[in-house]
Amino acid sequence: MAFESLTERLNRAMKTITGQGKLTESNMDEMLREVRMSLLEADVNYQVVKDFVANVKEKALGQKVLDALNPGQMVVKIVKEELQQLLGNEDAKIHFNDNGITNIMMAGLQGTGKTTAAAKIARYLKNKKNKKVLLVACDVIRPAAIEQLQTLGESIQVPVFTLGAETSALDTAKAADQYAKENGFDTVIYDTAGRLHIDEELMNELSMMKDFLHPQEILLTVDAMTGQDIVTVAREFNEQLQITALIVTKLDGDARGGGLLSVRSITNVPVLFVSNGEKVDDLEEFHPDRMAERILGMGDILSLIEKAQENMDVELAASSMERMQSGQFDMNDLLSQFEQMNRLGSFKGILKMIPGMNKMAGMVDDDQMNAQIKRMRAIINSMTPKERARPDILKASRKNRIAKGAGVKVADVNKLLTSFDQMKMMSQMMSGGMPAMNPFGGGFGKPGGFGGPGGFGMSKHSGSKKKRKAPVKKKKRR
Repeated sequence: MAFESLTERLNRAMKTITGQGKLTESNMDEMLREVRMSLLEADVNYQVVKDFVANVKEKALGQKVLDALNPGQMVVKIVKEELQQLLGNEDAKIHFNDNGITNIMMAGLQGTGKTTAAAKIARYLKNKKNKKVLLVACDVIRPAAIEQLQTLGESIQVPVFTLGAETSALDTAKAADQYAKENGFDTVIYDTAGRLHIDEELMNELSMMKDFLHPQEILLTVDAMTGQDIVTVAREFNEQLQITALIVTKLDGDARGGGLLSVRSITNVPVLFVSNGEKVDDLEEFHPDRMAERILGMGDILSLIEKAQENMDVELAASSMERMQSGQFDMNDLLSQFEQMNRLGSFKGILKMIPGMNKMAGMVDDDQMNAQIKRMRAIINSMTPKERARPDILKASRKNRIAKGAGVKVADVNKLLTSFDQMKMMSQMMSGGMPAMNPFGGGFGKPGGFGGPGGFGMSKHSGSKKKRKAPVKKKKRR
């Protein structure tokens, strides 16, 4: 995940100052030296780093901080505010046309995820803003892009307008504009062609489309994996097209994230959305304050709540909780919880959003967790309706049949049943809802539990190893 290394190093730097009883220029310089190296290694622009460190030092050595009861916490607050300043003080918003159709032009180099981003934004506008959206396939250079957009449009139930690869992008845009007016669309997203690099032909095509459409938004997709190239690409596109906002894609990859921290302060172009995966629902509104907190390992509970509200069936979750607390919880309820959790996406990403769970996220293996959930779902699906409702009737012969049907061992069936029994027991002892979100046995970080050694999503060899006791020598009989 992006910023993983930066978060770890910044946390280490913050600890050097929060552990001090008094703030001095000496221990301040030590902390800032670590912060400077952390940002440079994350590929943040040198001038941006220089200004950032100077601003933090100036504010941190002010009289207000020196006189504070806990100067260490004040410094952390200052670092967070400066990070937010880099990312932008305000959330970027889409500017809708109040007197007609809102035209949105997508731009970007080839391979940045522009076509997928167009579909993600279309889904966002349709579901969250109640817009009647039309997608337009203007990438006639790459015929596969038209098919890709049609497939994506079908998956989100948004129509796609195209005249095929034989018609020019400008003529397609003109026809789509007329079609949108005749059919009552209020928002039109134009997916334009990309190139491997910025060239005159690309810019001429985009400029002609811009002159005809007068778009309310020109959104540039940039790849988080490219580091400082984000700044270069954004600057060049902005000079010729006046970009209104950025869409940062592939933020879930192994990116250092420095480009994202640099681009706003250098180009003054805000980030509107970030993309955390390839699915059409893997798109997040960009909030500078929340991203600053994530980078500092403080979590992002507001985004997690929004994600849960959007993807989870609240009524089903409440019903499941009531059944747990009343002792009626069965395998059907457990199966529905697996479905709910799957909708939230990456387990590692969820843990990163929970304050204090950032280190735990590094111990979780998403692939192992997904594989185990898939295995447990297969076990439950191999049960009869009666067995799901009454798991207590499962004896050896039934377990053997279920194991064969799910393609697992009987031991896996027993493990699921044990975890299920533990959940029921815990739910009766506790009035809260946390056990419902931990259907894996044990507890957070406990052996056999979520994130614990030998538990769900981790290697059984993870964690501390027990020391072997020295063999006891037996006395020889005389």
